Amino acid sequence: MNQVTPSGPWQDTSLSTAARVEALVAAMTLEEKVSQLVGLWVGADASGGDVAPHQGDMTQHGPELADVIVDGLGQLTRPFGTAPVEPELGARSLARSQRAVMAANRFGIPAQVHEECLAGFAAWRATAYPVPLSWGATFHPELVQEMAGAIGASMRSVGVHQGLAPVLDVVRDYRWGRVEETVGEDPYLVGTIGAGYVRGLEGAGVVATLKHFAGYSGSRAGRNHAPVSAGPREMQEVFYPPFEAALREGGARSVMNSYAEVDGVPAAADEQLLTTLLRQEWGFAGTVVADYFAVAFLRTLHRVAATDGEAAALALTAGIDVELPSVHAYGEPLLAALRDGLVGTETVDRALRRVLTQKIELGLLDPGWTPEVDGAIDLDPPAHRALALELAREAVVLLANDGGALPLRPGARLAVVGPLADDPYAMLGCYSFPAHVGVHHPHQEVGIEIPTVLAELRRQHDGEVTHAPGCDVKAPGREGFADAVARASEADVAVVVVGDQAGLFGRGTSGEGCDAADLRLPGEQHALVEAVLGTGTPVVVLALAGRPYAFGAFADRAAAIVQTFFPGQAGGTAIAEVLTGAVNPSGHLPVGVPRDPGSQPSTYLAPPYGLRTEVSNLDPTPLYPFGHGRSYAEATWGEVTASADTWAVDGEVEVSVQVANATGREVADVVQLYLHDPVAEVPRPDVRLVGYQRVMLAAGEEAAVTFRVHADLASYVGRAGDRIVDPGAVELRVSRSSADVHATLPLEMVGRRRRTGAARRLTTVSSAVVLAAGADPTLEVVPA
Repeated sequence: MNQVTPSGPWQDTSLSTAARVEALVAAMTLEEKVSQLVGLWVGADASGGDVAPHQGDMTQHGPELADVIVDGLGQLTRPFGTAPVEPELGARSLARSQRAVMAANRFGIPAQVHEECLAGFAAWRATAYPVPLSWGATFHPELVQEMAGAIGASMRSVGVHQGLAPVLDVVRDYRWGRVEETVGEDPYLVGTIGAGYVRGLEGAGVVATLKHFAGYSGSRAGRNHAPVSAGPREMQEVFYPPFEAALREGGARSVMNSYAEVDGVPAAADEQLLTTLLRQEWGFAGTVVADYFAVAFLRTLHRVAATDGEAAALALTAGIDVELPSVHAYGEPLLAALRDGLVGTETVDRALRRVLTQKIELGLLDPGWTPEVDGAIDLDPPAHRALALELAREAVVLLANDGGALPLRPGARLAVVGPLADDPYAMLGCYSFPAHVGVHHPHQEVGIEIPTVLAELRRQHDGEVTHAPGCDVKAPGREGFADAVARASEADVAVVVVGDQAGLFGRGTSGEGCDAADLRLPGEQHALVEAVLGTGTPVVVLALAGRPYAFGAFADRAAAIVQTFFPGQAGGTAIAEVLTGAVNPSGHLPVGVPRDPGSQPSTYLAPPYGLRTEVSNLDPTPLYPFGHGRSYAEATWGEVTASADTWAVDGEVEVSVQVANATGREVADVVQLYLHDPVAEVPRPDVRLVGYQRVMLAAGEEAAVTFRVHADLASYVGRAGDRIVDPGAVELRVSRSSADVHATLPLEMVGRRRRTGAARRLTTVSSAVVLAAGADPTLEVVPA
C-alpha cells in the first residue's frame, strides 16, 4: 500500500463538504472504505452480564483495537458505557484510542464515538434523568429539549459525538418491557416530545439517533423482538409520524433500524423502508446505523441470509451504512460478498459518503483537530441535577385523591411500606447507567446521589415516619406482610410504594427483554396493597414503574393513587415534594392505566369497534385515560372559541380557550386538543391528539391558550393508501384528557378532497399568552 500524508483536500475547510468527501473516496482502497462502515466495542463480553441482546454469543471472539484499525475505523462503541470509569480517566483513555486510530490509517481519520443517552449520558457519575415515559407525562417539549442539551454538553465534554436516542416507538401493548423507554401511546405526543429531545442534543453538537425504525413496539403479545403484524396503514398512521417529526422538526442526523420483522420483512433488510421511504420520500441525508448485531441477526435469527456475507449485502443494499457495535458482517464477509458480486462497490461508496460527510460536519477531519478534551470534567453538575429535579416534578401524575389523604397533613404519622420505598434503583430505568451497567459491578459505588422516597419523606415531612418493605418486587414470599401491616395500623396514613425493578433480558420486571404476561403488579405487591388496605388506615398507593399496571381492584378503596415512571436520581425528592404539598402535581398520563390486568391491552387510539361494545364481554375502557392528571389546586377553564365554523381542506383554523388560576397557589395545567372525525373512508380512532399546551400560572394569573391547526392534521390514510384530507363534518375537542372534554367545536371541512405529500404539516402551533396583574402579556410558543 502506498503511504500518503494525513493532510489532503479532505482537510481543506475552504472546500465544500462534498468535494472533501469525494477526494477521500477517490483516494481510498476498498478495504479502507469498508473499514469506515464498522464500529468496534472494546472490552465488551458477557462476563458482567449482557447489556445488548445475544452479547455473549456475538462478542466471544471479538477483535482487538490494533487488529481492526489498520485501514481505519468508522465508530468506537461505548467507551464510557461498558464499565464504570472515572470521567477524566475515560476521556484520557478515549483520546489515546483515537490517536491510535488516527495513526494507523493513511488519512488520519478518527473514529466517531457513540454512547447511549436515553435517560442521561450512560456513563459513571453522570446525571440520571427521568425515563422517556416521564418526559411524556410532562407534556413539556421545551423542558425535554433543555434536558437533552445538558446531556449533549456532558457527552461532548469527554469526546463523544453521537447519542443513541431518542426512542420514538409508540406504545401498542403495555406488556412490552420497553414501554419505559417510549414517550407514550400517542404518535403526536411521541413526535413532538421526541423532536424537542433531538433539538436539544443536536444543538449541543451531538448526533441524535432515532430508534427503532420502525414498528418495533408493535410486537405480538408484547414480546421483545417478536414479529410485528402491522399493515401499511398502521405503519403510516402510528409508527412513522414520530420519526418524520424528529427528522423534519428536530433535525436528527442518524437513524437506527428496528430489530423487528414487519409482515415478514426484517427492517435491517428492508430497502423500501430504509431507502425508498426514509431517503427518497422523506429526503433524509444522514447515516443509518445498525442496532447492535442486527446485521448478523439476518443470518442467525431472521434466517434470511445463509452467510454473514449475504447478510452484509442485504443490509448494505437496504441502506444500513454502519454496522454496530463491532465489525462482524461488514468486515471480511462483506469484502467476500463484493468479490462474489453480491453487492457492488457503488453501494459501499454510497454508505461511505454518508459516513465521511458526518465526520466532516462534526469537524473530525479539520486540520488541527485533536481528541484531547480540556478542563475539569463534571458529568453531574448542580445545574443538571436541578434540571433532573424539575423534570421529575412535572412528571408525577396524581391519578386520584378522592380520600383527601394528599397533601400529607403536617405532623401526621406515616407508614412508608413496600419493596421500593427505600430502594434507590426504584428511580432508574434500564438505560440509566447504574441499572444498565453498574449493577454488574456491585463493588463499585453508584457514583451519584439517589435519595429514596423513604429518605426524602423523613427529611421533608415533620411527623413520625416508620418503614417496612413488606415483600420483594418480584420474588414470592409474604413473610414481611405482618410487619408492614403493623406499621400501617399504627399510622395516620400509609404510603405503599410498589412497581418495577428495571433490568435487561429477564433480570428485572421492566426494561429491554423484561416483558410481562399480564398487567398485575409483579410478585406479591398486589397482595401487599390489599393487606395494607385491610388495616382501615388511609392508603396512598405510589407506583414507581416502567409501565402502567391495573389498579381497578383497589382504586375505589385507596385514599389516593400517584403514578410515576422511573423519575431519575431526583425522583425521590420530587415525589416527597408532591406528597407533602410543596409541589402541586401537574403530570398527565402518556399512557392509559388499565382497569383489569388480564383484559386485552389497548391504547386510546381505537375506532368504535375497538372501544367498549355490546358484542364483547371484555371492556378495554381504561381506569384512567390517556392525558389524565389531577392537581391539589386546579385552573379554571373558560370559554372556547374558533376562528370560523368552516375549515378549508388546505387551510387553518384557530381555537382559543381562557384559563385562569383563581387559587392561592401556583398551578400548572395541560390543555389538550383532540380531533374527532365521525365519517371517513376507513375506521378512524374515535379521538386523537392534534395539539397540546402546558400552562404555568401563578396565583391570580390568567392565560389565553391558542391553537393554530392546519388541515393536514386532519389527514389520514385512505383505502387507496394515500394520505388524504376529506371535506365533511369534524370536531375539535378541547379536553383535560382523551376522555374528559371541556368543549366541542363542530366544524365543516370545505373544498375538494386533497392528497397531502411528504411536506405536510406535522404539528399544531400553540401559545399561551399569560397576563399577570400590572404586567404586559408574555408569549410562550411550543410547537405542539
